[in-house]
Amino acid sequence: MKIIAIHACQPPCASPPDWRTALGQILVAVETDTGLVGYGVGGGGAAAIHIIATVLRDLLLGQEVEPVEEHWQAMYRATLPFGRKGVAIMALSGVDLALWDLRGKAAQRSIAELLDGPLHRRLPTYATVWGDIPDALIGQHTAFKIHLGAGHLDALVEVVRRARDRVGPQAALMVDAWMKWDVPFTLRFAERVAPCRLDWIEEPLPPDDLAGYAELARRAPIPIAGGEHEFTAAAFAELIQRRLHQVLQPDVCWCGGLTELVKIYRIAREHGMRICPHRGGEIWALPALAALDPEPLAESGRPWLTWVGGQPPIVAGFIDVPTAPGFGVVIAEAVWRRTR
Repeated sequence: MKIIAIHACQPPCASPPDWRTALGQILVAVETDTGLVGYGVGGGGAAAIHIIATVLRDLLLGQEVEPVEEHWQAMYRATLPFGRKGVAIMALSGVDLALWDLRGKAAQRSIAELLDGPLHRRLPTYATVWGDIPDALIGQHTAFKIHLGAGHLDALVEVVRRARDRVGPQAALMVDAWMKWDVPFTLRFAERVAPCRLDWIEEPLPPDDLAGYAELARRAPIPIAGGEHEFTAAAFAELIQRRLHQVLQPDVCWCGGLTELVKIYRIAREHGMRICPHRGGEIWALPALAALDPEPLAESGRPWLTWVGGQPPIVAGFIDVPTAPGFGVVIAEAVWRRTR
């Protein structure tokens, strides 16, 4: 099964009016001489599309689909002078996912089955919200995460206290600081909200502040989560080996695709650390959660990615793992045409 064409586009959608639109999610389609088409989603917007069109496509045209992992290495080496992290790896991620989709379709097996699973066929979910938890979500999930970002300490603490009162004592509750805090502020916040029993504080510091995360790992009374904005298994290996986070959150559409997410799970398992993928309830990460995760918890997906069909719904706080060949993704013809 040979690759005869690779296309990429950024389908229009109602994404947030920030970098998530300008450098938002892209659709990658890989065509083969058998008629099978593999789909993947990466990030990086027009810049990533340019990388695919000018660098990655020529590497793969005319090649057999297998072995996918060797294609990953070739793409990584080709982007090494300007890549390693960021947009180049986001572009690579979309291509890698499309190749995995083809791997599953060719074998007539779901990706969870290719990963020797699933261990779980239905996964618990948590809802990510901004500010106060909407009434419509209360009772629909057993866990919630609140985006806080920058703000006055007293005000942020009050948001957490209101959330705990609203969801009750049994629901898991987390917060996401979105890289807006420093070490002293994080420690003060953690001490103030300790009675609210948070499961984690997510990305309180910029990703490169490894010294700061080392201090938080030693001193914070609440577990620290991170890794949403980290790239490749090699970078996650340092986070894991130094135990800079208690919960690791790779995004399969950004970190290097499923090839790298599988490696990250393996390294984390060797060190007894937990993975909770960013937006893990999306169709691209669900197979890894189902097959590789002993304690899966799937984050609600990006609601603006309406052009990704086949996404199973969240019902009463749970999501079913797709069983169709490949990822089970469905791309409408009108969207698919945009890549050509």
